[in-house]
Formats: sequence, structure tokens, C-alpha cells
Amino acid sequence: MHNHAPLEYICPFCLLVQGSESIQTQLRQTDIVFQTADVTAFIATRRYPQNEGHVLIIPNLHFENIYDLPVNISMKIHALSREVALAMKSEYRCDGIMLRQHNEPAGDQNIWHYHLHVIPRYLNDDFHNAQKSPFDADERAQFARKLRTWFGKQHL
Repeated sequence: MHNHAPLEYICPFCLLVQGSESIQTQLRQTDIVFQTADVTAFIATRRYPQNEGHVLIIPNLHFENIYDLPVNISMKIHALSREVALAMKSEYRCDGIMLRQHNEPAGDQNIWHYHLHVIPRYLNDDFHNAQKSPFDADERAQFARKLRTWFGKQHL
């Protein structure tokens, strides 16, 4: 009823969770920041000019949007968003954190797998006028490494 994925949709986020990489998805295993049996956090393949290294958190099972997402998985995603925010505050030295989530075409969703954005914010970063651009895999890996190091110190 609230789903919009084409019939033959190949989900790039499901491929990442399965350990698959392809030129079409641009996602790499080196993008992964933290992963459990239920959720995965990884560096986004597009960047905001003043807010690099933003993270997406997804359920490992395929749920298209918030309407499909079970509450118990939602709780795990939001618990992980807190940890990612703390990691960003420590490793990126950002001034604040913004959470963002989109549903359906009118809500600006364009990947048909639920995902929560965790975005580092800085004073006067002009985020709302920024245009996203591609983010090179090697650069993403550097940001992921910083956050993985923080998670490694936390003994979660």
C-alpha cells in the first residue's frame, strides 16, 4: 500500500549487508562503521560539502519504509543512532547532530530500503543550501575507520 519499489528492484543496501559489492551500488564493505545481527551503520556514498562522513543506519532485513519497519528493529536503529552521534562528536568534533529519514517519493525517499541519516552539523555550515556530490570510496573508508576506532574503544 505504501510501497514504491519497482517489481524487479535490486536493493543496494541488502547487497551491502550480504557482503556483495558492485559498480552499480557504489557501496563497499569498507563503508561499514558498525554492524549487528539486526542493523548496519555505514558511510553514505554522497557527501554534503561541509558535513562529510554522514552515516546511514539500516535494518539488515529489507523493510521499505517506516510503515513496514517493526518497532523492535526501530528501537535498535535509534539506539545505534545515539552511538553513531557520540562517535561523530568525538571523532569529527562536530557542533551538533541531525537525524533525517525519508518515506515515499513525496517524502524524498529514493532508495527503497528504510534508512536513517545521521549527519554531523557545524555552526554556520549552510547545510540547507548544500548540494550533495559523489564521495570517493577511499575517502569514505577514512571516515568509517575513524568511527570504527571509536566503536572499538566502547566495547559495545
